[in-house]
Amino acid sequence: MSRQSDIEKKTEELLAPIAQQHGVRIYDVEFVKEGTERYLRCFIDKDGGVTIDDCTDVSHDLSDALDRDDFIGEGYILEVSSPGIGRSLTRDRHFQNSIGQEVEGTTFKPYDGTKTKVFEGILKAFDGETVTITQKSADGALSQDLVLPRKEIAKIRLKVDWKD
Repeated sequence: MSRQSDIEKKTEELLAPIAQQHGVRIYDVEFVKEGTERYLRCFIDKDGGVTIDDCTDVSHDLSDALDRDDFIGEGYILEVSSPGIGRSLTRDRHFQNSIGQEVEGTTFKPYDGTKTKVFEGILKAFDGETVTITQKSADGALSQDLVLPRKEIAKIRLKVDWKD
């Protein structure tokens, strides 16, 4: 395991009882470097969506727990937020919980002999190794299934329909 993975795993272990206490679920934890800063981002969720108060309460309790354990050893900025409506699917549980929903994404290289790396459709299935997406035809009707190896997907997220 990498140092980054270790930090994310340990943070998730600290966060689990805090999230439960506040009636939220952990969506994801990431420890990343952007520019000269390091960020420890914790994404939480609950039915009906999280509020700013949920994020504030979890952030305060998690900050105290992180100060007590002090396992990171370098400066970082703690962020606790919702994953948002156009949330990225990165973990197995994200895929499983999103079956039947509309997704969009990109692959690292063109797929199925096409010249495109972009896809969208309904997430039909996920088996850990492959992602099956029912694509839409030009008229909007559901048509063929696209089966992509997970390792070839650069990014996949829930599609946000900005109409209305």
